[in-house]
Amino acid sequence: MTHFRVLAALLLLSLTQGCSRTDSAPTQGLVYCSEANPELFNPQLVTSSSTLDASSKQIYNRLLGFDDVSGKLMPELAESWQISEDGRHYRFTLRRDVWFQSNERFTPNRPFNADDVLFSFNRMTDSDHPYHSVGGGQYPFFQSIELAENLLAVHRLDDHQVEFELRQPDATFLTNIATDFAVILSAEYGQQLYRDGEMELIDHQPIGTGPFQLVEYKKNRFVRYKRHPGYFLGPAAMEQLIFDITPNATGRMIKLIGGDCDVAALPQVGQLSLLQEYDDLQLEAQPGFNVAYWAFNTQKPPFDQLTVRRALAMAVDRQKILKAVYHNTAARGAGLLPPISWAYQEGTTELPYNPELARTLLNQAGLAGMSLEIWAPPIGRSYNPNAIKTAELIQQDLAAIGVEVIIKSYDWSLFTTMLRQAEHDSVLLGWNADNTDPDNFFTPILSCSGLVSGTNHARWCSREFDALLQQARSNEDRTMRRIQYHQLEQHLVQQVPLLPLAHATRTLGRMRHLEGPILTTVGGIRFGQVKRVN
Repeated sequence: MTHFRVLAALLLLSLTQGCSRTDSAPTQGLVYCSEANPELFNPQLVTSSSTLDASSKQIYNRLLGFDDVSGKLMPELAESWQISEDGRHYRFTLRRDVWFQSNERFTPNRPFNADDVLFSFNRMTDSDHPYHSVGGGQYPFFQSIELAENLLAVHRLDDHQVEFELRQPDATFLTNIATDFAVILSAEYGQQLYRDGEMELIDHQPIGTGPFQLVEYKKNRFVRYKRHPGYFLGPAAMEQLIFDITPNATGRMIKLIGGDCDVAALPQVGQLSLLQEYDDLQLEAQPGFNVAYWAFNTQKPPFDQLTVRRALAMAVDRQKILKAVYHNTAARGAGLLPPISWAYQEGTTELPYNPELARTLLNQAGLAGMSLEIWAPPIGRSYNPNAIKTAELIQQDLAAIGVEVIIKSYDWSLFTTMLRQAEHDSVLLGWNADNTDPDNFFTPILSCSGLVSGTNHARWCSREFDALLQQARSNEDRTMRRIQYHQLEQHLVQQVPLLPLAHATRTLGRMRHLEGPILTTVGGIRFGQVKRVN
């Protein structure tokens, strides 16, 4: 940031401090200052939280959802469900009189029914489906959990009943189809686009059943939505919703203070106390179902050597990162699971901070004085408010053992594209859990299927680890599953494909005159229940 930008920000903050400013936002709308562009508007195709936030809970619904407070499963487009005794058949009774949105090229002729469920899931799991390869044919989350391999079929029983038939029992199935990725698309819209030869528009000009429908998107500027008048839970209080794309955290705070946005994403930790100085602003915070980590590309020498990974990990002072980056608002990352997970266990053995031993191990490996690159996202994420600062702290720690670190960062869209090419030495990333099941941390991030789908940035594949994962997924006994996930955590400590750093508190800045929660217990954000009060 330039000196001018810093001075301008400080001047504005000092002039407005302690004051209650005039509300300049339109009473019928809400402006959210978001941190990045969405890649597109279909959550099935991505894992980026920026894309999920701009689409999943605003435009779409899923068969099931999570209660915003407890995180428990609740009906959404399915009003009820039944599970067979063998754990292989899941029957859903669907809501009636649920209508999809419309746009300039499409008006639905029928309400939501079983055909839309089959269309949405068969697109992801059936390689012969006409839409399977549209948009690249990659469905990262569902490929990482191997949905296609375990899903034998989705049966249409009638207009309002469907049954999912699995090859083998899966204790994570219901939570996985309640994630932000499991959105229901309109089969009728898909058929019309197919006839018109415009199939790619299904992911860029979306049609869903959610509280808002997309009106306009200008890259690097804004996303504009309008209220879906036929929303089955009742029309949203806000007629309009705007995502004002503002990558710079100080810029978002200035807009919030100045009244140009009602809600600001990812305030920097140093800005949290500042929100308390304004009568009309407040902080919304939640313990994070997330993990920030430093991942090594284990398929690239010398990071394919366990000794090297252990040495580098032991050179990092994670406590210093918690203090300098998170200002002690995060929990230490002893493992992948955060303390609020039901499978978390106190006392997990972890690699110690031991720079002397780290130096010795590198000398023994003949790699004294080695150099490496750390790729760091250019923007704050909910699991890591400042990856560049984190990289700089790791750079300092590794310099102390004679390792040179080169920090690389790119525009967020380019960053995600380059990650898929897997040319990084190491990368600072993280994961926001999409459901409360502990498998959601392990399978996407570190399974062999996650390597294929592109969510496993450590490029690590262990058949022993995968076998234990499968045992845990197939087990309905929580006590046994808890033991198995503890074993998985210990396996990671031994093999070090990545170093867990922190579990961050999720925060956003918002105006006091808004009523209703925005942050959800798992997954992203929702605005359908937010209203403006005097």
